[in-house]
Amino acid sequence: MKDLITLAIETSCDETAVAIVKNGRDVLSNIIDTQIPIHTKFGGVVPEVASRNHIQNINDVCKKAISDANVNFDDIDFISVANRPGLVGSLLVGVSFAKSLAFALDKPIVAVHHIRAHICANYIAHKELKPPFLCLVVSGGHSHIVKVEDYTKYIVLGKTRDDAVGEAFDKVARCLELGYPGGPKIDNLAKEGNENAIDFPKAHFENSLDFSFSGIKSAVLNYINTMKMKNIEVNRADVAASFQKAVISVLCENLIKSAKELNIKDIAIAGGVSANSYLRDTLTAICEQENLKLYYPPLSLCTDNGAMIGSCGYYEYLSGNISDMSMNAYASYDIGKD
Repeated sequence: MKDLITLAIETSCDETAVAIVKNGRDVLSNIIDTQIPIHTKFGGVVPEVASRNHIQNINDVCKKAISDANVNFDDIDFISVANRPGLVGSLLVGVSFAKSLAFALDKPIVAVHHIRAHICANYIAHKELKPPFLCLVVSGGHSHIVKVEDYTKYIVLGKTRDDAVGEAFDKVARCLELGYPGGPKIDNLAKEGNENAIDFPKAHFENSLDFSFSGIKSAVLNYINTMKMKNIEVNRADVAASFQKAVISVLCENLIKSAKELNIKDIAIAGGVSANSYLRDTLTAICEQENLKLYYPPLSLCTDNGAMIGSCGYYEYLSGNISDMSMNAYASYDIGKD
């Protein structure tokens, strides 16, 4: 079979990313221009600012991806682009750029679901991985337990009913005055704290694998405010560690429960929060105990990147899911919907 090379574009939030990927699993280049320094002063991503920076950066990022991969546009077989879900203004920059390239080069264009792509990052890191398997997708905007039945067939088994876990990390970090982005800062600070110091609530639903993180977010804020009113110094490391333990334990409990119910031995994690060291260590220990195989991507592929778009785009292309110039961008979109 002929090698297939895709130019993959990701602009769903605040990373302008372009990658060149061969056969869905071999990354020839993966260029990411992050806007974290820009948005840090605002305490979070400002959609209008993100969109404008994508416009300014995407051409240069694309040129570098082509150069670093040592290919030219004639070598590209098709264009892959994230068009759902995400910040619509940001997505439209990538979609418009992808359409322009596809038209100018007379190449097919493939629309990619951003969350599906996070799952596909594991294909790059683990060449032996193939469906079926379970994946916990955890990021700033998403918290899902997904059954990957095939390369383009996904079934959501559980999801958050309110806040995403990454959002909870960011909000708690703000309460602790740690700054943005909150996930890595809480992960680091928690290493200095006592995870059993504070008994924060864990949300469970009867006969459901769904999550809820709004309650624990409020509980942390109430704890901090109560301590301040009593003029008691807040041990930020203990708060971070106790919050992290409560959140991660619920994620792991639901994921392992779903694996046992479906008798699936291969599980994966993906998304920005999958970089959390406590999540990785906890799941590794549980999987060893339960005789399950755990997969997770390297840190470079946990956050938004073009390589994961290229991997997902490859399998969509093989399945005949080709788009056209009527392709649009969507702020929300069910991962199981074509």
